[in-house]
Parts: sequence; C-alpha cells; structure tokens
Amino acid sequence: MTVASQSSTELWVCHLGRVPYLDALAMQERIRARRQAGELPDALLLLEHPPVYTRGRRSADGELPLGEDFYRARGIEVLATDRGGKVTYHGPGQLVGYPIMAVADVHRHLRAMEAAIIATLAEEGVRARSRREEGIDYTGVWVEDRKIASIGVHVSGGVSTHGFALNVDLDLEPFSWVVPCGLAQVRMSSLAAELAPQRATGLPCVRRSLAFHFCQTRGRRQRLVSPARLGIEAPLAGAPAPLEAAAV
Repeated sequence: MTVASQSSTELWVCHLGRVPYLDALAMQERIRARRQAGELPDALLLLEHPPVYTRGRRSADGELPLGEDFYRARGIEVLATDRGGKVTYHGPGQLVGYPIMAVADVHRHLRAMEAAIIATLAEEGVRARSRREEGIDYTGVWVEDRKIASIGVHVSGGVSTHGFALNVDLDLEPFSWVVPCGLAQVRMSSLAAELAPQRATGLPCVRRSLAFHFCQTRGRRQRLVSPARLGIEAPLAGAPAPLEAAAV
C-alpha cells in the first residue's frame, strides 16, 4: 500500500509520554513537512507536557495578570505559539493530542475533535457537550458550565498542527492564575474532578479510548507507530514512557 492510499484509510497514532513543549512543537513541524511532501499519512501524537502556559494567536494583554516572573518562579514556562485561541495551561495529567493531517475544512476539523472527546468522556460516565453555537471563544468541550478540554489549531499548506488538551487528572490551580481561553469567569474541570475518586480512570486508559474515538470520527483505521516511523526522536531519558508496546 502506498503512502497516498494509506492516508485515506489509516491514521498513524504515536504515544510519546511526557515531552517538553518546544520539543513537541519541533516534532510537529517535522511531521507536517513530511505530510505536505506526501511522505507520511495523517498522524496523531498523544503526549503530556511539563507545566507550561501557551499563548495563542488571539491572546490579549491581561490574560497573564500575575506577570511571567510569578509563573516561572513556580516552574511554569510561558511561551507564544502560532495556534488559534488564547492562553491555556498544560501540565502532567493532561492528555494532549496533536493531529498532523490534511484539513480542507477547519470547522469540521474542530467539531471532529470535540466529538471524539465527548465520546471518550461518555465512555467514562461523564456527559459533556460542545458550545460552538455560542461563538469561537467557546470552542472546546464542556461539562455543564465547566471546561474540561481546550482546542486550538494552526493550518499551513493544508496540513494542521496543534490540537486538543483534555484534563484527565491534573492540578487545576494553575488555571486560576490566568484568564484561561480569554474567559474571565470560566471554571476549569477534569475527568478526575467530575468522577468520584474510586471511579477515576487513569490517563493510559483515557489515551487509548480517545485514540479509538478520534480515528472512528474520521472513519480511519488506527495504526500504532513508533516515533522513529514518523522520523522523530523518542522522548528524552527520564520522561515517563508510554505503556503501549505494540508500535511498529
């Protein structure tokens, strides 16, 4: 099967463990260039980040009200990105997904990510929803009025980078130190916060479920691949390794 034919039937999924944000950004750029050249089919990177605030293209003054020195003193990087959206937080216990794939309709791309996350949460017993009808600032996934997943993408040369961040079981306090998603009154939540402690599901299980639903919403067959298969390096030594070993 050629790469061109794979791109319409398969979606390559790579589990990376914990990756510094700038390293993940470089990985995305490398894979995007190969996708644009027709050397790879569509791919999905699943990973975690060390603590970091990222500012999207629509970020405004005042979204980091305590000043960058305050955040860095607490071990949280502050970085600008080319994704859509505003300020958000990434940290351990949050499942981050970067789909690097051909995108003809950005809005359909966003809605497909929301649908995959909503289906994953439903499997865990959490009823979530999209609020797309309320405007671009409400892109993402919500449980009642609480935001549980953020989405922001960038499309260049017809291929997307960046993606989604689902709060599974992480410290939510850093969200309270900024204006997350540019919404002053937003309440952030997580899967662990929405479930009783004895019902909380770990990130590895959620990761597998979300990969399945993401591929299902696209009508693709999932293929687990190693970082080397995508032409990128594995996470640095000391980063938590993914549990799945069935990669090629």
